[in-house]
Amino acid sequence: MADTWEQDEKFAALAAYLPEGASLPKPAVSGEVVGGDAPKEEEPKKEGADAPPAQGGEKKLSKNQLKKLAKGKNKQKKEKPQWNTAKKDKKVKAAPPKFEFKNETPKGEKKDLSKIPMQDAYHPSAVEAAWQEWWEAKGFYSCDPKVAAGRSKDEKFVMVIPPPNVTGSLHLGHALTAAVEDTLTRWHRMKGHATLYVPGTDHAGIATQSVVEKMLTKNEGKNRHDLGREAFVKKVWEWKDEYGGRITGQLRRLGSSVDWKRERFTMDDMLSKAVVEAFNRFHEKGILYRANRLGNWSCALKSAISDIEVDYIELEGRTYLEVKTHKGNPKDPKGRYEFGTLTSFAYPLEGSDKKIIVATTRLETMLGDTAVAVHPEDDRYKHLHGKFAIHPFNNRRIPIITDAELVDMSFGTGAVKITPAHDPNDYEVGKRHNLEFITMLASDGSLNDNGAPFTGMMRYDARIAVEEALKEKGLYIGKEPNKMRLGLCSRSGDILEPMITPQWYVNCTDMAKRSTDAVRNGELKIIPADHEKTWFMWLDNIRDWCVSRQLWWGHQIPAWFATKKGESLEKNDMANNGRWVVARNESDALEKATKLLACPKEEVKLERDEDVLDTWFSSGLFPFSVMGWPDNTDDLKGFYPTSLLETGLDILFFWVARMVMMGLELTDTLPFHTVFLHAMVRDKEGRKMSKSLGNVIDPLEVIGGCSLESLQNRLDGGNLPEKEVARAKKNNDIEFPEGIPECGSDALRFGLLAYTVQGRDINLDVKRVVGYRMFCNKLWQATRFALKFVVDFQPSPTLIKDLTASGKMGPRDKYMLSRMMNAAEAVNNFLANYKFGDAQQAAYCFWMDDLCSNYLELVKPVVYNKSEENKDKRWAAQATLWLALESGLRMLHPMMPYVTEELWQRLPGRGSLGSEEPETIMLAPYPEPIEELKDSAAESAMADANEVIKACRSLRSSYNIKPKDLTEFYVKASGSFETSAANQTDDIATLGSASAVHVNPHESDIPDTVGTLIVNEQLTVLVNLKGLVDYKVEISRLQKTLKNTVGPLEQLRKKMCADSYEERVPEDLKKANAEKLEGLEKKKTEIEAAIADFERLAALEK
Repeated sequence: MADTWEQDEKFAALAAYLPEGASLPKPAVSGEVVGGDAPKEEEPKKEGADAPPAQGGEKKLSKNQLKKLAKGKNKQKKEKPQWNTAKKDKKVKAAPPKFEFKNETPKGEKKDLSKIPMQDAYHPSAVEAAWQEWWEAKGFYSCDPKVAAGRSKDEKFVMVIPPPNVTGSLHLGHALTAAVEDTLTRWHRMKGHATLYVPGTDHAGIATQSVVEKMLTKNEGKNRHDLGREAFVKKVWEWKDEYGGRITGQLRRLGSSVDWKRERFTMDDMLSKAVVEAFNRFHEKGILYRANRLGNWSCALKSAISDIEVDYIELEGRTYLEVKTHKGNPKDPKGRYEFGTLTSFAYPLEGSDKKIIVATTRLETMLGDTAVAVHPEDDRYKHLHGKFAIHPFNNRRIPIITDAELVDMSFGTGAVKITPAHDPNDYEVGKRHNLEFITMLASDGSLNDNGAPFTGMMRYDARIAVEEALKEKGLYIGKEPNKMRLGLCSRSGDILEPMITPQWYVNCTDMAKRSTDAVRNGELKIIPADHEKTWFMWLDNIRDWCVSRQLWWGHQIPAWFATKKGESLEKNDMANNGRWVVARNESDALEKATKLLACPKEEVKLERDEDVLDTWFSSGLFPFSVMGWPDNTDDLKGFYPTSLLETGLDILFFWVARMVMMGLELTDTLPFHTVFLHAMVRDKEGRKMSKSLGNVIDPLEVIGGCSLESLQNRLDGGNLPEKEVARAKKNNDIEFPEGIPECGSDALRFGLLAYTVQGRDINLDVKRVVGYRMFCNKLWQATRFALKFVVDFQPSPTLIKDLTASGKMGPRDKYMLSRMMNAAEAVNNFLANYKFGDAQQAAYCFWMDDLCSNYLELVKPVVYNKSEENKDKRWAAQATLWLALESGLRMLHPMMPYVTEELWQRLPGRGSLGSEEPETIMLAPYPEPIEELKDSAAESAMADANEVIKACRSLRSSYNIKPKDLTEFYVKASGSFETSAANQTDDIATLGSASAVHVNPHESDIPDTVGTLIVNEQLTVLVNLKGLVDYKVEISRLQKTLKNTVGPLEQLRKKMCADSYEERVPEDLKKANAEKLEGLEKKKTEIEAAIADFERLAALEK
């Protein structure tokens, strides 16, 4: 079955340039020839053919051959003349030799192309070698902040990279981000703007701690508590130093033109200083505080997480789920636990044999119940107002309260159990009625002493045990399926628990309003605009942000608990909350504590908060912390605010909103004026890219190619469970049975950009991206071929002016320059509006259609003709071709940096174009449209000429004329077609394979032996077929086709004329049959007309 990408129109066009039988390169061979001169092919051995010569050169005959020779059967047969219809022997394509390239350019030096012959085919490893090191060494990526400070907003472009987690390597989703961002960066740099693209990585608190702890367990059988905090953090830093460079290596291979001298890590000293400053400023303003309140708790992480780090799954009813923090449910064969049920049980009433029935989806929480609520107007319970129920396991008196806000009389029994410490709604009830808040879970999800007699059990094991105990006490009523929503930790996948814990919070109300106002009044632009509603939904309903995490890896909170020597105070007791001191360092904290406690410094004891800040806290400062804030550095003055924030739409609130809020609050300035959100990258089946699904591909595996074995080995070396490794390997077997071929960075970038459509998810098929390697090869081959035409041409610094003022340009030259101007205008407009897919397509079409398919073919006879009378035309063609190549390479460079640099440097005249000639293509000016060179008349004339050429080719194809046989055409034209055909007969002859083209000849000059194609009312093209077609063979072929058409046609007619056809056959089938009948009848008519035409022509030649 053909690959999906091979069915794409774009790649059908590319495939036309491949040698016969060629396909995508295989990963085992990196020296394939695609689109270039194919290697010599061997004829397959036929019966009776000569055997290969034996040693010494003598041919040795087989027994069969000897027998045939003895019988006289091995005589050579005379070949009969054939007319294009004989079957060609299939040739076996010899495998090209594997291309080996050794990069001999010293690191940081410019590649000397005078010593490196241009290869016959495109080899990414050779083309992409050495350029990145040279670009970096020359400082092309850097920018002077003082220069930037003097530029207007429209004359500079500054962007920070969305810092990827330092935990691992980039996948193709990150590669899309890099492709989009670097395309914009290089485009702005070529437009002469002061340009800076800042790289960095995020310390990723939860993710990094989890990865290192898993490795610690796997390699040493220890957890972080076995090491202690200081030793564990040291271990994380060691891991970061060893593995953190993988991401920078990937970005370099992708060609990202970031300023590596400004590379930042969110735990660097400079960025850590910014974190401490921001925390203190928030506290000083009164918007940062410490409180004991209900929040999301991950038992797996033993940490609080914020509301936006919660994923939800909807359960339609009874559902069994695996819980990784538990040993497993012994009652389930797979160890899973039951969810999605509503369990009813009864509380005994105090001093009575009566009971009150309540229901819950989390039965174990009844151990923390401190009330039963009923509606004040519910007659069933009015006699119980102010009474008490008795807890069956600890004899706690549970008040029966009335609450009209919570209780729905029509739902269930109308009585609701209240667990204020473990349910958001109950938490509010507890505050309204001043109830006791009893926390019955420990940090790991086991039951604490308040959960007696089930203390020590994990929460869902306790759920089972409580149900059994209620049954024994006769208090269990029943259980039924119940729809519910379950909150999961987006970091660990653990089922979350509402827990009351002391945490640090930031009041975001005012910051959020400023952020929404900025979008509403147009100061901040979000692209695509339909994501504004998500922006408003989050920020208009924002809650206070829980910024503390119970982790060891991250920015430790700059707060100290102050006591006097000899005092023994519980720091988590909110009664002592006033003892917390927020400061920029410990000495500053000591000063503040001394004043707070009104005692000498020697009497003060400080204990720093062990918790760390949410990773997004430091990430939210990134656009200005990387510039040196809070210090007023040159970088901050020159590069802040930045221009654009480009990222995935999935972190619009996680990161983007927080950067805007914190930027406005701390710098009183928007950190950027535009947010561009690219779509989520998914696999070709629409699944999110995830390591556990086995669909994550490292960009380097596409750039350099890799075998299936390498893909599988990478999975073995990771931290995935065995079951997930097996699933991932199976996926690789299906998707990449022969591995991934070497494609290079340019093909990967260009292919990813082709996918970008605003506001839609990208279902990425890696095989389609691989196909863009063919375009790189076409680019290489076209330029290599064109360089032969300009080998004796010397460009000038003012070439375009010289050409247009010369008066030597022909219609084809004016057409080419006009197409070049229109392409430049289109690509510039698309990039300015973040339409990367459209920009890619416009540049692609310029090369494939305008330059390669049209102009390059048209100028062949002009350039080959070195006669004196053709001198001016030849110079104009060479000048136009040089300009088209040079401009086309600059146009592509932001999207395909490596191959364009290599080809641009190979153009003749390089280094001789004056003092203003740039050293590198990345500093060359980006092509801009010149209005006076747009020539709609030249383009219309070429469009008319192409219609004639298309008709010529169609006629040749219809009559099976051999490519080597030139034909004589007669063009009957009126209107614009007449002018265009008359002015461009040479071009029509070139692309139409004509020996001569006659425009509007006298009827008497048109022979009878012509085939005719009527294009439209203004254009008819005729071809002289005399001596070019074996009519007898063609008629025989068509008669066979007619026979194969008439049979099915008659069968279908018979079927449709059968009795009861109209009554019994469904309407959709009748419609399909009618369409099929119409198609067969049309085909029959066309074949009969073709036979009659051949018979007419055959008669004329007799």
